[in-house]
Amino acid sequence: MNAFRGRVVARLPREAFRPSAIFLATLALCLVSGWMAWAGFGIARFNVFLFVISGWIVSLCLHEYAHALVAYRGGDVAVAERGYLTLNPLKYTHPLLSIVLPVIFIILGGIGLPGGAVWVDRHALRGGKVVDSLVSLAGPAVNVLFTVALVLPFWFISDTRAHHEFWVGLAFLAFLQLTASLLNLMPIPGVDGGNTLYPWLSPKWQRGFDLMAPYGLLLLFLLLWHPTVGGLFFSAVFALGDLIGLPRELYAQGFALIRFWS
Repeated sequence: MNAFRGRVVARLPREAFRPSAIFLATLALCLVSGWMAWAGFGIARFNVFLFVISGWIVSLCLHEYAHALVAYRGGDVAVAERGYLTLNPLKYTHPLLSIVLPVIFIILGGIGLPGGAVWVDRHALRGGKVVDSLVSLAGPAVNVLFTVALVLPFWFISDTRAHHEFWVGLAFLAFLQLTASLLNLMPIPGVDGGNTLYPWLSPKWQRGFDLMAPYGLLLLFLLLWHPTVGGLFFSAVFALGDLIGLPRELYAQGFALIRFWS
């Protein structure tokens, strides 16, 4: 950190780095609903729904926080001024596109779509192409770590009949993190995988990426809805889930349980 940057950071209020009340409340909801599912307290379907959705929003916040933190360390101190380091989900672009739409896709299709976005001043980053790519990779890395952490208990627990609702919710949340990891790493303009490649492209290819980036998420939707592409994607997800020890029957039951109204 150079002297100039040190002065800039010193002027930022501490609130720019504190977890927001919204994030802490969401984290508390995840923990409480997870305990309720574990203890069998209340309505099982509703408990699993709250556990999965709040857990997903927590992971979304940490995904975007990772982008912002690496950018901040790389030289873009303005991400702190924009509130990206407070873990507030309402700071990550538009709440409808960042939170509501991904939650709808979880409920309807069981897919962990990318949601939220932080605006990074790439010109402020120090370290060239490597740091630029690391900013983009930081978010998917969080999803990968979430996937491993959530799958880890299933390596040691074979009998999930006790506290069954909790285990199916945990398995489905792990499945969502797995899909999000793969989707975020796709080399599509506007998606983290494409943004990771962007600094290494020729100016001609970068211009093409810039033109396509606003439609990257729409392109991802269309690819997933295509029977062939969507089938190949989910075949890869199921195979990878089997490889890492994620029980299919549990995350299938979890998907059924979160639709508590059916």
